[in-house]
Order: sequence, then C-alpha cells, then structure tokens
Amino acid sequence: MTALSLSLLALLTWAAGIYPASAQSQNPLVPDVWQGDVVPQAPKLGDREKLRFLTDSDYPPFHYFDEEGVLTGFNVDLARAICEVLEVECEIEEVDWDDMLDRLEAGEADAAIASIRIDKENRRKADFTQRYYATPARFIGRKDSEISDPKPETLKGVKIAVTEGTGHAAYLKHYFPEAEILTFSSAEAANGAVKDGTAELAFGDGIGLTFWLNGVTSDGCCEFRGGPYVDATFFGEGVGIAVPKGDRKMLELLNYALYRVHADGRYDELLLRYFPMSFF
Repeated sequence: MTALSLSLLALLTWAAGIYPASAQSQNPLVPDVWQGDVVPQAPKLGDREKLRFLTDSDYPPFHYFDEEGVLTGFNVDLARAICEVLEVECEIEEVDWDDMLDRLEAGEADAAIASIRIDKENRRKADFTQRYYATPARFIGRKDSEISDPKPETLKGVKIAVTEGTGHAAYLKHYFPEAEILTFSSAEAANGAVKDGTAELAFGDGIGLTFWLNGVTSDGCCEFRGGPYVDATFFGEGVGIAVPKGDRKMLELLNYALYRVHADGRYDELLLRYFPMSFF
C-alpha cells in the first residue's frame, strides 16, 4: 500500500475524543470501525429491490455534474458501490441541500449521502451510519514562512486567518489564545490573507485547503504547516449516511455495506480516484 493510501485511510481511524492543541505527529492507533475479528453477518434484504438515495450536486469532488451532465462524485460512487454490495437497484436523486433532510424525513428516500456531518442539529432530523470519512483541520503558510511547526507557544502574536463562526475559529480561540486571530467571511478570503501577507497562517478544513493550495487561485504561494488537528468537539464527529429516524433496518443494511466496500478495497479506490492529493 502506498504512503498516499495510508494517509487517506487514516481518515477512518482518528479517535472521536478531544485532542490537545498541538497537532499529532502520528495519529493514535484506535480500532478501525470497518475492521476487527468479528465480520458482520449479511442482513436480510427481504423483498427490497432498490435503494433510493438523495444527494446534492454542488460540492465537487463529492457530488457534482460532470461535463456530460452526469451526476458523479465520491458520494455518488460510494452509493453505487453500496447498491452493488447489496445487489439492489440504485436510484440517486439530486435535490436542494436545504431540503434534503426534510425530504428524507418525509419518506421520499431511504437515505441521504451528501457529506452530511454527524452533529447534534442533524441528529434531530435523522439517524446516521458509522462515519465514512472525517476531515482534519490544517494550518497553511507561505512557502517562505519560517513557521514550520505551529504550536500555541510559538504563535504568540502571530496573525492567523480563519473563517468566522466556524469550529476552526472556536478552536483557535480556545487553544491559541495569544495568537492574533483575524476572521473572514469565507475560507477563500482567509486563505487569500495568507497569500497577500495580511496573515502569516490560515487555519481551516483540510480538504478545502488541499484544493486551494493546488488550485489556480493560490498561485503556488503556500503549503501546509505542521500536522493534522482532529477534535470532535470543534470539528464534528465526521460524515455519515443519513436515514429516517428510527429506521434501524436501513442502518443495519448500510453499515454492513460500508464494511464490505471498505473490506474489499473499493473504498480505497474511490479515495484515490477523487482525492489524489493527501490532506491528512
């Protein structure tokens, strides 16, 4: 297995507890929810011949319309892989993000797979499978920056850009109280503050930062600084597939399918197809 594969697979193995402020140079070894000595038994499908998924279409590479107008992306292909495991027809409908959980609650689909965070607010409307990915927080800095390993004691008075109202902003205020925190209305603006020298570092979502660093907008100005930060309190429990509340049978089916997709290597293939750049 390549180093890139190992980096991406680490997304499924970070612990859900609170970590200290300093980034982990090596993620703690915790039980992988998709592995272990006990292989789950295949659930009974009964007369089910189809699974109906809801998703969004405006969050590449997770879900989007390609050049030919075909709905595709990591979440879409994962849903199709789940259907293949369960040997059922797969129906995936693109809906407005704001209506998704309401439509699921109304019984218009069996599940929603759209990078939906497992959090208190979303749990009011839906139940969730085990998480199938989680995103670390990362620092970025200009390539000529002398800051190589951001820590609370080394960032006193250092200007750090972050998106206002986010868990990342709250994390900085809690663990880096002596840094000078500059808040911006968007991640793009926060990243731009590092590019133009307004801030020395930016702190945010690892996936978003990866695509910005490797995109046109950054002009190759910057790179990651330090390691990943994982904290369920500030960054959430990860992402899961939503099902109507109380539908334990559907949770059983999907958790089994996710285990199988992971165990047979298809999950790895999807990660490498859609995320060739490591963000962990």
